[in-house]
Amino acid sequence: MLFEPFSVRSLQLANRMVMAPLTRSRATLQHTPNALMATYYGQRATAGLIISEGTSPSPNGLGYPRIPGLYDTEQAEAWKATTTTVHAQGGKIFVQFMHCGRVAHVTNLPVGAEVLGPGSTVCPGEMFTDTLGMQPHSPPRAMTDDDIAHVIDEYVAAAKLAMDAGFDGVELHGANGYLIEQFLNPLVNQRTDGYGGSMERRNRLALEIARATVAAIGHDRVGIRLSPYGVFNGTAAFPEVEAQYLMLVHSLSALGLLYLHLVDHSSMGAPPVPADFKLKLRAAFDGLFILSGGFDHASAEQALLDKRGDLIAFGRPFLANPDLVARMRKDAPLNVPDESTFYVPGAKGYTDYLTLTAVTA
Repeated sequence: MLFEPFSVRSLQLANRMVMAPLTRSRATLQHTPNALMATYYGQRATAGLIISEGTSPSPNGLGYPRIPGLYDTEQAEAWKATTTTVHAQGGKIFVQFMHCGRVAHVTNLPVGAEVLGPGSTVCPGEMFTDTLGMQPHSPPRAMTDDDIAHVIDEYVAAAKLAMDAGFDGVELHGANGYLIEQFLNPLVNQRTDGYGGSMERRNRLALEIARATVAAIGHDRVGIRLSPYGVFNGTAAFPEVEAQYLMLVHSLSALGLLYLHLVDHSSMGAPPVPADFKLKLRAAFDGLFILSGGFDHASAEQALLDKRGDLIAFGRPFLANPDLVARMRKDAPLNVPDESTFYVPGAKGYTDYLTLTAVTA
């Protein structure tokens, strides 16, 4: 099933393999996508669906150095090189909107931008900056109601720019401890107003962003990524995690979102998302269900046969194997990712991984 064409609603995919979003930090210092990025995504366009690296819908959301943005017309125009290259090869590509929120350092932000979050608590740990090396995260400013209304408007504007740039849709990054999950998780969200203090209120920002984005570009062009049980950027499981996420997913389903992309980082050392809870989430969502987390050919095929998911996302295997689809078809050996090049500028470890054709030539 993994290699069969798949069509549903707005998507006509060459196969059921999804290239997961992978931060690669190859945009310009001004957070504009470039020709090297277009080459990178074009090399991997045999994936049924590509989900781009985390891309900020706001200057305030650019927590890391050299991640791309999509909040002005110059960035939208620059993204066209990527979408055109992918489409020319029959691929489909969604842009992932990642607002980093409190996961940021001020030196990584453009002039006039600021670090925001649900509260003023600093994210634990450090992050890399080009000018100062590793630094503790910067203190965030607690968002007001006006800030929240503004960020929702930013998502809407960015979604419209994504359509102008030629993307097939957008994925809302509600995982990995970034802004949306900062509001979802009570270990981070200590608010007592309309956006915190209960499951319903913690879910509110995610639903308002999703609702507004659907209204702007249509429900068939919007997906979301979630990571219950995640332990990234200060998040962790909490007593009512399953009840809250089931409530959230029922509400997202009612909005008609195209897909739910579930993160399970247990293959990288995080706690697993319980198998029975995954099935409950799948049952609660009336749309495509994308599974991710340490899959290989055999386990992906089994998950599809068992109807545990509709599509299977692969991250690091696509990073190091631009021809991953062809390699998996043949069960050929995979290139090993070079971790030293994950987040540095340049082509090395980015567009220079060999394909099977190059190896056998």
